[in-house]
This record gives sequence, structure tokens and C-alpha cells, in this order.
Amino acid sequence: MKLTILTENTAGGTFAAEHGLSYLLECDNQQILWDTGHSDVFLRNAKRLNINLDEVKTVVLSHGHWDHGNGLKYLSNKKLICHPGSFIKRYRKGGTENIGLDLTFEELENRFTIIQSKVPYSISDKIIFLGEISRLNSFESKSTTFVDENKNADFVHDDSALAVTVDKELVVVSGCSHSGICNIVEYAKKVTGIEKVRAVFGGFHLKENNNQTKETVNYFKQNNIEAIHPSHCTELPALAAFHNEFKIKQVKTGMVYNL
Repeated sequence: MKLTILTENTAGGTFAAEHGLSYLLECDNQQILWDTGHSDVFLRNAKRLNINLDEVKTVVLSHGHWDHGNGLKYLSNKKLICHPGSFIKRYRKGGTENIGLDLTFEELENRFTIIQSKVPYSISDKIIFLGEISRLNSFESKSTTFVDENKNADFVHDDSALAVTVDKELVVVSGCSHSGICNIVEYAKKVTGIEKVRAVFGGFHLKENNNQTKETVNYFKQNNIEAIHPSHCTELPALAAFHNEFKIKQVKTGMVYNL
């Protein structure tokens, strides 16, 4: 498995960065674009890496927030896999600016072949889009700063992840982990039947070194996860907690991981 960081909050070398996330995942004879960030940064970084995204036939959207999916406007004629709840308008509490996707479902349907799934969807024998994540633990996804288009609390139920099987071990790739990164890993284990988790990548949506962050660190310790790569929406106090415990290195645009 190969994972290339096309868009990330932190720039690496001569690569551009933005508040967003986009990874290219290569495994099982598949190339999958996981999210697109919110501009054409992912395309520009891919070109600098000599990656031709025209050859990538499958895009998977982690959830319907602007910083993960507005880059879709720069693509077309591909398969788009996502949760059916990804297309609503959504707002920060007290805000008036839509933080959902710029393109409507109808506009996206004209550009992509859309596959919507709440349940796990097998992209290949080794790659599964997890669909809607079961939220079972006591410390994640208990509050939200978002509301939907009907002004109801928006817990981002469309938030999903990828479960990838590598040598009979799991690699979990998240987008923003609004559903909770520990909930995501547990669900990936349940769906695949694999207990050993080799690596976890992506946004963990942890802002402070608070109880949720401490519980997450403890969860990763208990599960003996070898490689932990929090990025994007994992802010400095939480990153520091992970560094202190696991000696992580910051994820930056242009980085390539081989697992």
C-alpha cells in the first residue's frame, strides 16, 4: 500500500498547502483519491509529484464539508463514492455561511457516477469504504458545533473512513473523524474481522489535550498500533500529546508512505 499526501494543512518542501485533506491511496491494483481539499492544490501537488490524476477512476469522499470536497469542481468523469448524507447544506452554530459542498447533488451527478452507501462498500478485496460509523464509546461525538440546513444539530453522520487490508493487518484512513477516530477503528475491525491495526492516518478532529484526546491516546496504546499519523484537523495541543506519547512526525504535503 502506498499513500501520497496531496493536500494537507502543513506544507512540505516546495509543495502547496491549504486547510484541507486529499490523499492518493494505491493498493490492490487500485488508485483511489481520498477527498480533494477545497481548491486545486491537490492537482498542483500531484503534477509536481508526476502523478496523473486523469488516470484515477475512483474518488471517495469522507464527508460533505467544504475543506474535503470542494475540490470536486476540478474533476469529472469518475466514480464518486460517499455517504448519502454528504450533500446537505450545513453551518456552524450561529453562522450563515454554508460549510457543506459548493456543488449540489444534481451538479455532482452531472459530473460523476455517484455511488451512495450507508453500509460498508467494498471497493476491492482489500479496500472498504466504511459507510456510516457506529458511535459506541463514551468519549467521542458527544457534542457538535454544527447545524444542518434545518437548524438541527449536525453530528456529521456522513463522516466515514477507509479500511485497507495489508498483509492481514488493518490500515485505517480517516478524513476528519467527526464520528470519532476510536469509533472508526473499532468499526473497521468489526467490518473486516481483523484485530491487528498497523497504521491510522488522517484528521482526528481533536482540538485540545482534553479528556477525549487522553482517551484516544490510551486507546491507541492499548491496541499497540504501530504507526499513528494524525493530521489536518488535529490541532497543536492534541498533536503535542501524540508526539509526547508516540514520537509522531508531522504530516505534510508531498510526503509518501509505503506500508
